[in-house]
Amino acid sequence: MDKLPASFERGTDGPKVIVVGVDGSDSSWRAASYAAGLARRQRALLAVVYVQPVLAAGAALGASVAQTTEQVAEELIQEIRRATEQLRGVFEVRWEFHTFRGDPYNGLVQAADELKADAVVVGASEQAGHRFVGSVAIRLVKAGRWPVTVVP
Repeated sequence: MDKLPASFERGTDGPKVIVVGVDGSDSSWRAASYAAGLARRQRALLAVVYVQPVLAAGAALGASVAQTTEQVAEELIQEIRRATEQLRGVFEVRWEFHTFRGDPYNGLVQAADELKADAVVVGASEQAGHRFVGSVAIRLVKAGRWPVTVVP
């Protein structure tokens, strides 16, 4: 039996950091709920990640994309805070909120790398075109760098 390289430590004692991607969609909230339960049971840190899209076309249309995505990030963190306050004393989980910029796949990869994630949780894509092009979840699984859980 081949021995794993000494540098591989992830997963030996359960996850210490679980990254979950949120974007405000129903499937991302289900993923966040699942990841929160997993983090609670494993006593892991839940890193909630929102990837702010960079849309070059938005600037051409006169829209303030950066301002809009900052507002989305603020709304997401407020929703998370409300949920954790409602569950205080019943459901305790350590969590942090992070924002990254870019496309969702590369943003989640960067987040998982920088936060030294042991697992990544994402919601299933709600866009029909992803059946042909490939969803963020499929791309994360194919990357093969972390265990990835896709929540329907």
